[in-house]
Amino acid sequence: MNPIGQWFRSRLTAQQQGSSPALERRLREIESSAEDASLMKQGSLFNRAGDHCLKAGDRTRALRYMGQAIDAFLGDEQPALARGVAKEIIRVHPEAVRTLCTLTWLDLASHQFTAAKDHLQKYVVAAGRINRRELAGDQILKMAGTVSEKDFLTAAADALQALGFKETANQVRDWAMVGGSADAASDPEKLVTRCLEAAVVSNSRRRAEGALA
Repeated sequence: MNPIGQWFRSRLTAQQQGSSPALERRLREIESSAEDASLMKQGSLFNRAGDHCLKAGDRTRALRYMGQAIDAFLGDEQPALARGVAKEIIRVHPEAVRTLCTLTWLDLASHQFTAAKDHLQKYVVAAGRINRRELAGDQILKMAGTVSEKDFLTAAADALQALGFKETANQVRDWAMVGGSADAASDPEKLVTRCLEAAVVSNSRRRAEGALA
């Protein structure tokens, strides 16, 4: 499809969704500003675009823009900012499996272990609902192998048990008893780095699968 055809099709879709000319103008301005902006600025701009779409009732485009904001913040190694956007996605779309996984990693990177346990439980439920147990089990085991916080390890073991991975759950319970796996990141800075790297991988899979969230 030529560029004019693409533009016309996108405009038609927006009109069908009840989008206003004012919203379309704002989004064009934001996208134009983002073209040459730093990753940090892109994240802020795309997050703002998502807010505009939410206010207009266009959830699909809101999720797409917020996903772009997470991409930009992760690219700029800003886990706290990426985490904030991910939390907003979950508020809008509570069953977003990929975002729940990324968000749990970002909780761990930010040392927000209570939040990590909460999002971990939601991740397990969402993954079970769409039959992604194997993938969730793999991710949770990696989380458990990375952190040494006892309460989170116990929650991870319970999550693995709920997914049907009894042997793996027992292994994680053993880690909880001895203060973490042999490969756990004991240094806080290393924990941030490893969790952020895992969040980037999780988020990139979301993009590869074409998922909005």
